[in-house]
Amino acid sequence: MKQTMIVEPSRALDVSDSADVVVAGAGIAGIAAALAAARAGASVLLLEDSFSPGGLATVGMVPEYLPIDDGRGRKVMGGITEELLHLSTANLPRELPEACFRRAPAVWLDKDATEEQRNGIRFKTAYNPATYVLDLEALLVREGVRLLYGTKVCAVIRDGDALTHLVVENKSGRSAIAGRAFIDATGDADVCFLAGEPTVSNGNNVPCGWFYSVRGDGSGFRIHHASHRFAEDPNDRDSAEGPFFRGDDAREITAQILASRDLIRGELAADCATLPDDRRQPINIASIPCFRMTRRLAGAVALRRADAHKQFPDAVCLAPDWRRPGPVWAIPWRCLAATHTANLTVCGRCASWDESAWDAMRVIPVCAATGEACGLGSALALREGAAPAAFDALRIAAAMRECGNPLDENLLTEKTAQ
Repeated sequence: MKQTMIVEPSRALDVSDSADVVVAGAGIAGIAAALAAARAGASVLLLEDSFSPGGLATVGMVPEYLPIDDGRGRKVMGGITEELLHLSTANLPRELPEACFRRAPAVWLDKDATEEQRNGIRFKTAYNPATYVLDLEALLVREGVRLLYGTKVCAVIRDGDALTHLVVENKSGRSAIAGRAFIDATGDADVCFLAGEPTVSNGNNVPCGWFYSVRGDGSGFRIHHASHRFAEDPNDRDSAEGPFFRGDDAREITAQILASRDLIRGELAADCATLPDDRRQPINIASIPCFRMTRRLAGAVALRRADAHKQFPDAVCLAPDWRRPGPVWAIPWRCLAATHTANLTVCGRCASWDESAWDAMRVIPVCAATGEACGLGSALALREGAAPAAFDALRIAAAMRECGNPLDENLLTEKTAQ
């Protein structure tokens, strides 16, 4: 008879490491969280399942740092978010339009430029993902963040309403990592799920496989945005092009990767048919699945599209709409705080957004801003012996302002096109 379940023997685990703040996931959200916590004086351990920092922004081959302005000439994000934007092209010797290597627009680098001059010109970059890996990693090491690559979180240990350890597996085996505060920056709410926090999953991800290529003679370096059409509302299948996949199921993750690589093969085959003697060669493809929206925290508040321009008393950062000019959201601390786990916060695309706002909130700048808020909030709370999830959001907001993040209520006032 085929067994459907076995009992895993219990065993004692070594506590292999510890830190004040343990961050799971070294995408842009986790990087920002780790930097913010370290700069605020906490010891920080950053765990990453792969072997490079940056997540989708680097090894996912989605190298576009989307806007940190409102499209009306006003900058609405700063701090680590702006710092990482500038870092993305710090070592770019020149722009390469075909490869989408683009520096920030000059008007945004001119301190004397007016809102009218910046109106309609988005403050964004597009960069070389390989260079960004090297620069992000160097920054983390320089700031005293300890990295642990090839490490997957597979369980949590808790004491009452708080986590005490993350159980991880890597080349050293299975062990526990102790922490005082934990930040879920996995992109898929993995720590939340393991901790028993309420989560929401979405199964409407489409094939996506951006890649770089050159012509057969080595010329014509360019990027390919290979992807099926997706919808702003992840539940709107009518506006998207399937097949559709879940990001929290091992078989469906594998199926999405296979379908995405079929897209790459198809695009290369079409090029071969038109240029048989000079067909393109792929030189860099994504090494992680390129999901847009998978699993997220269902927090005390789920930010909605209708919340644009709305002030919240516990707002800790602002976020513009990368898709269109105008909308600006204030992001409440309640979207980033776990509901049942006192020392767990959540940043990036797996924080608490409802389906109407998820697409706007899943991108690099919002990941960076929410990561900075979680890192700062965790470090400040630990300094006072408090629980991060319930820490005073007004104090986090004040610290975010001190770090260069604009939280001016006037930026929430809708500004019309000029």
